[in-house]
Formats: sequence, structure tokens, C-alpha cells
Amino acid sequence: ELENQLTAKSKTLDELKQSLALNGSAEQAPEAQSLRIAELCEMMDSIVKQVAQLKASMQSTLEQWRAYDEIYAEVSLMTTRYFYCIDQCKPGEEASLEALKKQVKTLQ
Repeated sequence: ELENQLTAKSKTLDELKQSLALNGSAEQAPEAQSLRIAELCEMMDSIVKQVAQLKASMQSTLEQWRAYDEIYAEVSLMTTRYFYCIDQCKPGEEASLEALKKQVKTLQ
């Protein structure tokens, strides 16, 4: 949206420069107006560069968040599996050595 607004403002600025050039040939345009338009052009260029940098930074941040989401999902799944295993490994109140060995074999 910001890029679209900048494009529209750039077109308006170009139209203003053309208008000043046409009026300047018929009657001398005040030098202050010419300087102000030049300043506006420089400001516009600076803003366009800043928006491009911001867009690149946002893209990088978005990629990092995607990686974070993938890793978080993987860790969450591993944690769930861990808790399941811990729950399954809990010995009963009267667990014998043979029952525990059998459960270890089953889990392996």
C-alpha cells in the first residue's frame, strides 16, 4: 500500500515538474519553486530507498518467523512424545523386575 502511495505521489511530482517546465518557458518560474521541487524529488527518492530497505527487512523477519514456527512445531511434537513415553514407563505399584524387563523390551 505504501509503495502504491509513493508511486502516486511520484506521478504527481512529475506532473508538477512538467507544469513548472511549461510555465517556465512562457514566464520565468520563481527559482524558489524549482528548488523546492528538487528538494521534494530528493526526499521522494530517499523515502523510496527506505521503503525498499524496510521491505527487505520485513521479508527477512517473516522468513525467520516461519523457521521459528516450524521448529516450534517439531519441539512441541517431541515434547508430547517425551511425556507419552514417561507416562508409559511409570511402573505400577507392584511392578516386578520381570514385568519391567518385559516393558523395556516392548518399548524398544
